[in-house]
Amino acid sequence: MTHHNLILDTDSYKASHYLQYPPGSEIVSSYVESRGGDYPASLFFGLQLFLKKYLLHPIRGSDIDEAEELLSAHGLPFNRAGWQHILDAHGGYLPVEIEAVPEGTLVPNHNVLLQIRNTDPTTPWLPTYVETALLRGVWYPTTVATISRHCREVIRRYLEETADSLDSLPFKLHDFGARGVSSGESAAIGGLAHLVNFQGSDTVASVVAARRYYHEPMAAFSVPAAEHSTITAWGPEREADAYNNMLDQFARPGSLVAVVSDSYDLWHAIDAHWGDTLKERVEQSGATVVIRPDSGDPVAVVCETIRRLMNRFGWHLTTGGYRLLPDYLRVIQGDGISPSTIEAILEAMKGQGLSADNVAFGMGSSLLQRLNRDTLQFAMKASAIRVSGSWRDIYKAPKTDSGKASKKGRLALVKNPDGVFKTVPEGELEGRENMLRTVFRDGELLVDESLGEIRMRGSEEG
Repeated sequence: MTHHNLILDTDSYKASHYLQYPPGSEIVSSYVESRGGDYPASLFFGLQLFLKKYLLHPIRGSDIDEAEELLSAHGLPFNRAGWQHILDAHGGYLPVEIEAVPEGTLVPNHNVLLQIRNTDPTTPWLPTYVETALLRGVWYPTTVATISRHCREVIRRYLEETADSLDSLPFKLHDFGARGVSSGESAAIGGLAHLVNFQGSDTVASVVAARRYYHEPMAAFSVPAAEHSTITAWGPEREADAYNNMLDQFARPGSLVAVVSDSYDLWHAIDAHWGDTLKERVEQSGATVVIRPDSGDPVAVVCETIRRLMNRFGWHLTTGGYRLLPDYLRVIQGDGISPSTIEAILEAMKGQGLSADNVAFGMGSSLLQRLNRDTLQFAMKASAIRVSGSWRDIYKAPKTDSGKASKKGRLALVKNPDGVFKTVPEGELEGRENMLRTVFRDGELLVDESLGEIRMRGSEEG
Protein backbone atom coordinates (compact mmCIF):
# COMPACT_ATOMS: atom_id res chain seq x y z
CA MET A 1 0.00 0.00 0.00
CA THR A 2 1.32 3.45 -0.89
CA HIS A 3 2.43 5.47 2.13
CA HIS A 4 0.03 8.28 3.03
CA ASN A 5 1.70 11.68 3.23
CA LEU A 6 -0.35 13.54 5.83
CA ILE A 7 1.34 16.85 5.00
CA LEU A 8 -0.31 16.73 1.58
CA ASP A 9 -3.73 15.75 2.91
CA THR A 10 -4.91 19.35 3.08
CA ASP A 11 -6.20 22.24 0.99
CA SER A 12 -3.58 24.14 -1.01
CA TYR A 13 -4.12 27.45 0.75
CA LYS A 14 -3.43 25.91 4.15
CA ALA A 15 0.27 25.76 3.28
CA SER A 16 0.50 29.54 3.52
CA HIS A 17 -1.33 29.97 6.81
CA TYR A 18 1.71 29.55 9.06
CA LEU A 19 2.75 33.01 7.86
CA GLN A 20 -0.63 34.57 8.58
CA TYR A 21 -1.21 34.18 12.34
CA PRO A 22 -0.33 37.14 14.61
CA PRO A 23 3.21 37.44 15.99
CA GLY A 24 3.50 35.63 19.32
CA SER A 25 0.81 33.06 18.44
CA GLU A 26 1.26 29.90 20.51
CA ILE A 27 -1.90 27.78 20.59
CA VAL A 28 -5.00 27.71 18.41
CA SER A 29 -8.15 25.91 19.52
CA SER A 30 -10.71 24.88 16.87
CA TYR A 31 -13.98 22.99 17.07
CA VAL A 32 -16.38 21.01 14.85
CA GLU A 33 -20.15 21.34 14.90
CA SER A 34 -23.26 20.69 12.84
CA ARG A 35 -24.83 24.07 12.15
CA GLY A 36 -28.23 22.64 11.18
CA GLY A 37 -29.36 20.78 8.09
CA ASP A 38 -31.85 18.05 7.31
CA TYR A 39 -31.95 16.42 10.77
CA PRO A 40 -32.23 18.07 14.20
CA ALA A 41 -29.39 16.10 15.78
CA SER A 42 -26.23 14.26 14.73
CA LEU A 43 -25.16 10.74 15.71
CA PHE A 44 -21.42 11.25 16.13
CA PHE A 45 -19.25 8.52 14.63
CA GLY A 46 -16.03 7.80 12.77
CA LEU A 47 -13.31 9.70 14.63
CA GLN A 48 -11.62 6.55 15.97
CA LEU A 49 -11.29 5.16 12.46
CA PHE A 50 -9.73 8.40 11.25
CA LEU A 51 -7.28 8.58 14.14
CA LYS A 52 -6.15 4.98 13.74
CA LYS A 53 -5.82 5.19 9.99
CA TYR A 54 -4.01 8.52 9.78
CA LEU A 55 -2.82 10.15 13.01
CA LEU A 56 -1.23 7.10 14.64
CA HIS A 57 1.36 7.06 11.87
CA PRO A 58 4.24 9.57 12.06
CA ILE A 59 5.37 11.75 9.20
CA ARG A 60 8.73 10.93 7.67
CA GLY A 61 11.60 12.99 6.39
CA SER A 62 10.69 11.81 2.90
CA ASP A 63 7.19 13.23 3.42
CA ILE A 64 8.66 16.64 4.16
CA ASP A 65 10.87 16.47 1.08
CA GLU A 66 7.97 15.41 -1.13
CA ALA A 67 5.64 18.08 0.27
CA GLU A 68 8.26 20.82 -0.16
CA GLU A 69 8.89 19.88 -3.78
CA LEU A 70 5.21 19.56 -4.67
CA LEU A 71 3.82 22.59 -2.83
CA SER A 72 6.63 24.86 -3.98
CA ALA A 73 5.97 23.84 -7.59
CA HIS A 74 2.27 24.34 -6.87
CA GLY A 75 2.93 28.02 -6.13
CA LEU A 76 2.89 28.02 -2.32
CA PRO A 77 5.32 28.68 0.52
CA PHE A 78 6.30 25.61 2.55
CA ASN A 79 6.82 25.48 6.29
CA ARG A 80 9.81 23.16 6.24
CA ALA A 81 11.09 24.34 9.61
CA GLY A 82 7.73 23.64 11.24
CA TRP A 83 7.41 20.13 9.86
CA GLN A 84 11.06 19.37 10.57
CA HIS A 85 10.47 20.40 14.19
CA ILE A 86 7.53 17.99 14.41
CA LEU A 87 9.78 15.23 13.07
CA ASP A 88 12.73 16.06 15.33
CA ALA A 89 10.91 16.96 18.57
CA HIS A 90 7.90 14.65 18.35
CA GLY A 91 9.10 11.72 16.30
CA GLY A 92 6.84 12.76 13.45
CA TYR A 93 3.62 12.47 15.49
CA LEU A 94 1.36 15.50 15.42
CA PRO A 95 1.56 17.52 18.66
CA VAL A 96 -2.18 18.04 18.97
CA GLU A 97 -4.85 17.16 21.49
CA ILE A 98 -8.30 16.14 20.26
CA GLU A 99 -11.31 15.84 22.51
CA ALA A 100 -14.70 14.70 21.32
CA VAL A 101 -18.12 13.57 22.39
CA PRO A 102 -18.29 9.75 22.75
CA GLU A 103 -19.06 8.05 19.45
CA GLY A 104 -22.65 6.90 19.20
CA THR A 105 -23.92 9.96 21.09
CA LEU A 106 -26.85 11.81 19.57
CA VAL A 107 -26.15 15.53 19.91
CA PRO A 108 -28.59 18.29 18.90
CA ASN A 109 -27.18 20.49 16.16
CA HIS A 110 -25.38 23.76 17.00
CA ASN A 111 -23.28 22.05 19.67
CA VAL A 112 -19.58 21.32 19.78
CA LEU A 113 -18.79 17.72 18.77
CA LEU A 114 -15.00 17.83 18.63
CA GLN A 115 -12.24 20.23 19.68
CA ILE A 116 -8.57 20.28 18.66
CA ARG A 117 -5.61 22.35 19.83
CA ASN A 118 -1.86 22.13 19.39
CA THR A 119 0.23 21.07 22.39
CA ASP A 120 3.51 22.51 21.15
CA PRO A 121 3.41 26.34 21.23
CA THR A 122 5.71 26.52 18.21
CA THR A 123 2.99 24.97 16.00
CA PRO A 124 -0.13 27.18 16.31
CA TRP A 125 -0.78 26.69 12.59
CA LEU A 126 -1.23 22.91 12.95
CA PRO A 127 -4.87 22.52 14.16
CA THR A 128 -6.29 24.39 11.19
CA TYR A 129 -3.83 22.72 8.80
CA VAL A 130 -5.42 19.32 9.49
CA GLU A 131 -8.98 20.70 9.14
CA THR A 132 -9.42 19.30 5.65
CA ALA A 133 -8.68 15.71 6.65
CA LEU A 134 -10.18 15.83 10.14
CA LEU A 135 -13.49 17.41 9.15
CA ARG A 136 -13.88 14.98 6.26
CA GLY A 137 -13.03 12.17 8.66
CA VAL A 138 -16.05 12.92 10.85
CA TRP A 139 -18.71 14.70 8.76
CA TYR A 140 -19.20 11.81 6.34
CA PRO A 141 -19.59 8.89 8.79
CA THR A 142 -21.59 11.07 11.19
CA THR A 143 -23.98 12.05 8.41
CA VAL A 144 -24.45 8.44 7.28
CA ALA A 145 -24.97 7.29 10.87
CA THR A 146 -27.53 10.06 11.36
CA ILE A 147 -29.48 9.17 8.22
CA SER A 148 -29.37 5.49 9.15
CA ARG A 149 -30.59 6.25 12.66
CA HIS A 150 -33.46 8.34 11.30
CA CYS A 151 -34.53 5.37 9.18
CA ARG A 152 -34.28 3.08 12.20
CA GLU A 153 -36.57 5.30 14.21
CA VAL A 154 -39.12 5.49 11.37
CA ILE A 155 -39.12 1.70 11.01
CA ARG A 156 -39.27 1.27 14.79
CA ARG A 157 -42.35 3.47 14.98
CA TYR A 158 -44.25 1.42 12.41
CA LEU A 159 -43.18 -1.87 13.96
CA GLU A 160 -44.42 -0.67 17.35
CA GLU A 161 -47.76 0.22 15.76
CA THR A 162 -48.27 -2.80 13.49
CA ALA A 163 -46.05 -5.69 14.65
CA ASP A 164 -45.83 -7.85 17.74
CA SER A 165 -42.15 -7.24 18.52
CA LEU A 166 -39.05 -5.28 17.56
CA ASP A 167 -36.94 -8.42 17.16
CA SER A 168 -36.51 -7.88 13.43
CA LEU A 169 -35.50 -4.20 13.68
CA PRO A 170 -31.70 -4.71 13.47
CA PHE A 171 -32.14 -6.30 10.03
CA LYS A 172 -34.83 -4.09 8.54
CA LEU A 173 -32.45 -1.79 6.62
CA HIS A 174 -29.74 -3.52 4.60
CA ASP A 175 -26.78 -1.62 3.12
CA PHE A 176 -26.81 -2.02 -0.68
CA GLY A 177 -24.52 0.96 -1.26
CA ALA A 178 -21.02 -0.35 -2.05
CA ARG A 179 -21.33 0.03 -5.83
CA GLY A 180 -22.92 3.47 -5.61
CA VAL A 181 -20.22 5.37 -3.73
CA SER A 182 -17.27 7.34 -5.02
CA SER A 183 -14.56 5.07 -3.59
CA GLY A 184 -13.82 1.88 -1.73
CA GLU A 185 -12.87 3.94 1.32
CA SER A 186 -16.29 5.61 1.26
CA ALA A 187 -17.94 2.20 1.13
CA ALA A 188 -15.97 1.07 4.17
CA ILE A 189 -16.48 4.22 6.24
CA GLY A 190 -20.10 4.91 5.31
CA GLY A 191 -21.05 1.24 5.45
CA LEU A 192 -19.56 0.98 8.94
CA ALA A 193 -21.43 4.10 10.07
CA HIS A 194 -24.68 2.42 9.05
CA LEU A 195 -23.78 -0.53 11.27
CA VAL A 196 -23.99 1.62 14.38
CA ASN A 197 -27.76 1.24 13.91
CA PHE A 198 -28.29 -2.01 11.99
CA GLN A 199 -26.70 -5.43 11.50
CA GLY A 200 -27.51 -6.15 7.85
CA SER A 201 -25.12 -5.28 5.02
CA ASP A 202 -23.81 -6.41 1.67
CA THR A 203 -20.86 -4.00 1.90
CA VAL A 204 -17.99 -6.33 2.76
CA ALA A 205 -15.61 -3.39 3.20
CA SER A 206 -17.62 -2.20 6.20
CA VAL A 207 -17.21 -5.55 7.95
CA VAL A 208 -13.46 -5.40 7.34
CA ALA A 209 -13.33 -1.86 8.74
CA ALA A 210 -15.24 -2.91 11.85
CA ARG A 211 -12.61 -5.57 12.53
CA ARG A 212 -9.70 -3.27 11.80
CA TYR A 213 -10.78 -0.15 13.67
CA TYR A 214 -13.54 -1.07 16.17
CA HIS A 215 -12.71 -4.53 17.58
CA GLU A 216 -15.82 -6.15 16.05
CA PRO A 217 -15.21 -9.69 14.70
CA MET A 218 -18.48 -9.74 12.75
CA ALA A 219 -20.40 -6.50 12.51
CA ALA A 220 -23.05 -7.50 9.97
CA PHE A 221 -24.72 -10.43 8.28
CA SER A 222 -26.02 -11.22 4.84
CA VAL A 223 -27.80 -14.07 3.07
CA PRO A 224 -27.56 -15.86 -0.29
CA ALA A 225 -29.43 -13.76 -2.80
CA ALA A 226 -30.14 -13.84 -6.52
CA GLU A 227 -29.39 -11.09 -8.98
CA HIS A 228 -30.91 -10.63 -12.42
CA SER A 229 -27.99 -12.33 -14.18
CA THR A 230 -28.43 -15.55 -12.22
CA ILE A 231 -32.16 -15.61 -13.00
CA THR A 232 -32.14 -14.46 -16.62
CA ALA A 233 -29.29 -16.89 -17.45
CA TRP A 234 -31.95 -19.62 -17.32
CA GLY A 235 -34.12 -17.83 -19.90
CA PRO A 236 -37.79 -16.75 -19.67
CA GLU A 237 -39.11 -20.23 -20.31
CA ARG A 238 -37.14 -21.65 -17.37
CA GLU A 239 -37.83 -18.89 -14.86
CA ALA A 240 -39.46 -21.35 -12.45
CA ASP A 241 -36.39 -23.59 -12.71
CA ALA A 242 -34.18 -20.67 -11.73
CA TYR A 243 -36.28 -20.10 -8.61
CA ASN A 244 -36.37 -23.82 -7.88
CA ASN A 245 -32.57 -23.91 -8.07
CA MET A 246 -32.40 -21.17 -5.44
CA LEU A 247 -34.45 -23.36 -3.15
CA ASP A 248 -32.30 -26.42 -3.95
CA GLN A 249 -29.09 -24.56 -3.20
CA PHE A 250 -29.98 -22.46 -0.18
CA ALA A 251 -33.35 -23.31 1.41
CA ARG A 252 -32.61 -25.14 4.64
CA PRO A 253 -34.40 -25.10 7.99
CA GLY A 254 -33.59 -21.79 9.67
CA SER A 255 -31.97 -20.23 6.59
CA LEU A 256 -32.94 -17.17 4.57
CA VAL A 257 -32.75 -16.85 0.80
CA ALA A 258 -33.61 -13.73 -1.21
CA VAL A 259 -34.80 -14.03 -4.80
CA VAL A 260 -35.25 -11.14 -7.21
CA SER A 261 -38.48 -11.90 -9.04
CA ASP A 262 -39.21 -9.12 -11.50
CA SER A 263 -36.81 -10.00 -14.32
CA TYR A 264 -39.85 -10.47 -16.56
CA ASP A 265 -43.24 -10.17 -14.88
CA LEU A 266 -43.34 -9.88 -11.09
CA TRP A 267 -47.05 -10.58 -10.83
CA HIS A 268 -46.77 -13.72 -12.98
CA ALA A 269 -43.78 -14.83 -10.91
CA ILE A 270 -45.81 -14.51 -7.70
CA ASP A 271 -49.07 -15.97 -8.99
CA ALA A 272 -47.81 -18.77 -11.26
CA HIS A 273 -44.39 -19.70 -9.85
CA TRP A 274 -44.04 -18.86 -6.17
CA GLY A 275 -47.74 -19.14 -5.37
CA ASP A 276 -48.45 -22.24 -7.45
CA THR A 277 -45.62 -24.37 -8.89
CA LEU A 278 -43.26 -23.78 -5.96
CA LYS A 279 -45.80 -23.12 -3.23
CA GLU A 280 -45.44 -26.44 -1.44
CA ARG A 281 -41.64 -26.31 -1.58
CA VAL A 282 -41.64 -22.83 -0.05
CA GLU A 283 -44.01 -23.89 2.72
CA GLN A 284 -42.07 -27.04 3.62
CA SER A 285 -38.47 -25.89 3.15
CA GLY A 286 -38.04 -24.63 6.69
CA ALA A 287 -36.37 -21.54 5.25
CA THR A 288 -37.59 -17.97 5.01
CA VAL A 289 -37.94 -17.06 1.34
CA VAL A 290 -37.63 -13.34 0.71
CA ILE A 291 -39.17 -12.07 -2.52
CA ARG A 292 -37.44 -9.01 -4.00
CA PRO A 293 -39.21 -6.64 -6.41
CA ASP A 294 -36.75 -4.39 -8.23
CA SER A 295 -38.69 -2.01 -10.45
CA GLY A 296 -41.75 0.21 -10.57
CA ASP A 297 -43.15 2.61 -8.02
CA PRO A 298 -41.82 1.37 -4.66
CA VAL A 299 -44.95 2.20 -2.65
CA ALA A 300 -47.42 0.57 -5.06
CA VAL A 301 -45.21 -2.41 -5.88
CA VAL A 302 -44.44 -3.34 -2.27
CA CYS A 303 -48.09 -3.22 -1.22
CA GLU A 304 -49.24 -5.19 -4.25
CA THR A 305 -46.46 -7.76 -3.79
CA ILE A 306 -47.49 -8.40 -0.19
CA ARG A 307 -51.18 -8.60 -1.08
CA ARG A 308 -50.57 -11.09 -3.90
CA LEU A 309 -48.37 -13.24 -1.69
CA MET A 310 -51.08 -13.22 0.98
CA ASN A 311 -53.66 -14.27 -1.61
CA ARG A 312 -51.52 -17.35 -2.33
CA PHE A 313 -50.00 -18.14 1.06
CA GLY A 314 -52.43 -16.63 3.56
CA TRP A 315 -51.64 -14.50 6.58
CA HIS A 316 -52.26 -14.16 10.28
CA LEU A 317 -53.15 -11.13 12.35
CA THR A 318 -50.84 -9.37 14.77
CA THR A 319 -52.23 -8.47 18.18
CA GLY A 320 -52.89 -5.02 16.76
CA GLY A 321 -54.96 -6.45 13.92
CA TYR A 322 -52.50 -6.07 11.04
CA ARG A 323 -51.99 -8.81 8.46
CA LEU A 324 -48.63 -10.61 8.43
CA LEU A 325 -47.35 -13.18 5.96
CA PRO A 326 -46.44 -16.66 7.26
CA ASP A 327 -43.04 -16.76 8.95
CA TYR A 328 -41.48 -18.53 5.95
CA LEU A 329 -42.21 -15.64 3.59
CA ARG A 330 -41.09 -12.01 3.53
CA VAL A 331 -40.41 -9.17 1.05
CA ILE A 332 -37.38 -6.91 0.60
CA GLN A 333 -37.47 -3.69 -1.43
CA GLY A 334 -34.11 -2.38 -2.60
CA ASP A 335 -35.04 -0.20 -5.56
CA GLY A 336 -35.79 3.51 -5.08
CA ILE A 337 -35.32 3.38 -1.33
CA SER A 338 -34.60 6.57 0.59
CA PRO A 339 -35.61 7.87 4.02
CA SER A 340 -38.76 9.37 2.50
CA THR A 341 -39.80 6.31 0.49
CA ILE A 342 -39.32 4.06 3.53
CA GLU A 343 -41.83 6.15 5.42
CA ALA A 344 -44.19 6.37 2.42
CA ILE A 345 -44.16 2.58 1.97
CA LEU A 346 -44.76 1.86 5.65
CA GLU A 347 -47.54 4.43 5.87
CA ALA A 348 -49.26 2.96 2.81
CA MET A 349 -48.91 -0.55 4.25
CA LYS A 350 -50.37 0.58 7.54
CA GLY A 351 -53.29 2.15 5.70
CA GLN A 352 -53.97 -1.17 3.99
CA GLY A 353 -53.79 -3.15 7.23
CA LEU A 354 -50.38 -4.68 6.48
CA SER A 355 -47.79 -5.12 9.23
CA ALA A 356 -44.42 -3.43 8.80
CA ASP A 357 -42.89 -6.80 9.67
CA ASN A 358 -43.73 -8.05 6.17
CA VAL A 359 -40.94 -6.04 4.59
CA ALA A 360 -37.28 -5.14 4.88
CA PHE A 361 -35.42 -2.51 2.88
CA GLY A 362 -32.14 -2.27 1.02
CA MET A 363 -30.74 1.23 0.57
CA GLY A 364 -27.79 2.18 -1.60
CA SER A 365 -26.93 5.64 -2.86
CA SER A 366 -29.41 7.39 -0.56
CA LEU A 367 -27.60 5.84 2.40
CA LEU A 368 -23.94 6.28 1.42
CA GLN A 369 -23.72 8.77 -1.44
CA ARG A 370 -26.71 11.10 -1.82
CA LEU A 371 -25.46 13.42 0.92
CA ASN A 372 -22.79 16.03 1.43
CA ARG A 373 -21.18 18.21 4.07
CA ASP A 374 -24.21 20.53 4.01
CA THR A 375 -26.67 17.73 4.79
CA LEU A 376 -25.87 18.55 8.42
CA GLN A 377 -24.05 21.82 7.66
CA PHE A 378 -20.78 20.64 9.17
CA ALA A 379 -18.02 23.16 9.83
CA MET A 380 -14.74 23.43 11.70
CA LYS A 381 -13.77 26.87 13.01
CA ALA A 382 -11.04 28.36 15.17
CA SER A 383 -12.51 29.79 18.37
CA ALA A 384 -9.59 30.72 20.64
CA ILE A 385 -5.93 31.65 20.37
CA ARG A 386 -3.15 32.10 22.91
CA VAL A 387 -0.82 34.93 21.97
CA SER A 388 2.23 35.67 24.11
CA GLY A 389 0.74 33.74 27.02
CA SER A 390 -2.75 35.29 26.92
CA TRP A 391 -5.88 33.59 25.64
CA ARG A 392 -8.42 35.47 23.60
CA ASP A 393 -11.64 34.50 21.84
CA ILE A 394 -11.82 34.51 18.05
CA TYR A 395 -14.92 34.12 15.93
CA LYS A 396 -16.66 35.03 12.68
CA ALA A 397 -19.99 36.84 12.44
CA PRO A 398 -20.80 37.59 8.80
CA LYS A 399 -23.63 40.09 8.40
CA THR A 400 -24.56 38.46 5.11
CA ASP A 401 -25.32 35.10 6.75
CA SER A 402 -25.98 34.87 10.49
CA GLY A 403 -26.19 31.09 10.19
CA LYS A 404 -22.43 31.04 9.66
CA ALA A 405 -21.61 32.82 12.90
CA SER A 406 -19.10 30.77 14.87
CA LYS A 407 -18.62 30.06 18.54
CA LYS A 408 -16.15 31.89 20.76
CA GLY A 409 -13.54 30.58 23.18
CA ARG A 410 -12.44 27.21 24.44
CA LEU A 411 -15.57 25.10 24.61
CA ALA A 412 -17.14 22.33 26.65
CA LEU A 413 -20.30 20.27 26.20
CA VAL A 414 -22.59 19.58 29.15
CA LYS A 415 -25.75 17.56 29.54
CA ASN A 416 -28.24 19.21 31.86
CA PRO A 417 -30.34 17.19 34.33
CA ASP A 418 -33.25 17.37 31.87
CA GLY A 419 -31.08 15.62 29.25
CA VAL A 420 -30.58 18.71 27.10
CA PHE A 421 -27.08 19.26 25.68
CA LYS A 422 -25.53 22.71 25.87
CA THR A 423 -22.24 24.12 24.65
CA VAL A 424 -20.62 26.33 27.29
CA PRO A 425 -17.27 28.08 27.75
CA GLU A 426 -14.72 25.68 29.21
CA GLY A 427 -14.25 28.02 32.17
CA GLU A 428 -17.93 27.84 33.10
CA LEU A 429 -18.28 24.10 33.72
CA GLU A 430 -18.82 24.80 37.43
CA GLY A 431 -18.35 21.18 38.41
CA ARG A 432 -20.47 19.79 35.60
CA GLU A 433 -19.10 16.90 33.57
CA ASN A 434 -17.60 17.84 30.23
CA MET A 435 -19.02 15.44 27.65
CA LEU A 436 -15.95 16.04 25.49
CA ARG A 437 -13.31 13.43 26.28
CA THR A 438 -9.66 13.61 25.29
CA VAL A 439 -9.27 10.84 22.73
CA PHE A 440 -5.88 11.68 21.18
CA ARG A 441 -2.77 13.47 22.34
CA ASP A 442 0.66 13.72 20.70
CA GLY A 443 0.37 10.53 18.66
CA GLU A 444 -1.31 8.45 21.36
CA LEU A 445 -4.87 7.10 21.16
CA LEU A 446 -6.44 7.53 24.60
CA VAL A 447 -9.88 6.06 23.91
CA ASP A 448 -10.25 2.83 21.93
CA GLU A 449 -13.82 1.55 21.92
CA SER A 450 -15.55 -1.40 20.32
CA LEU A 451 -18.44 -1.11 17.91
CA GLY A 452 -20.50 -2.96 20.50
CA GLU A 453 -19.96 -0.18 23.05
CA ILE A 454 -20.86 2.45 20.47
CA ARG A 455 -23.97 0.56 19.38
CA MET A 456 -25.10 0.30 22.97
CA ARG A 457 -24.64 4.04 23.45
CA GLY A 458 -26.49 4.70 20.22
CA SER A 459 -29.40 2.46 21.17
CA GLU A 460 -29.74 4.28 24.49
CA GLU A 461 -30.22 7.46 22.48
CA GLY A 462 -33.31 5.94 20.83
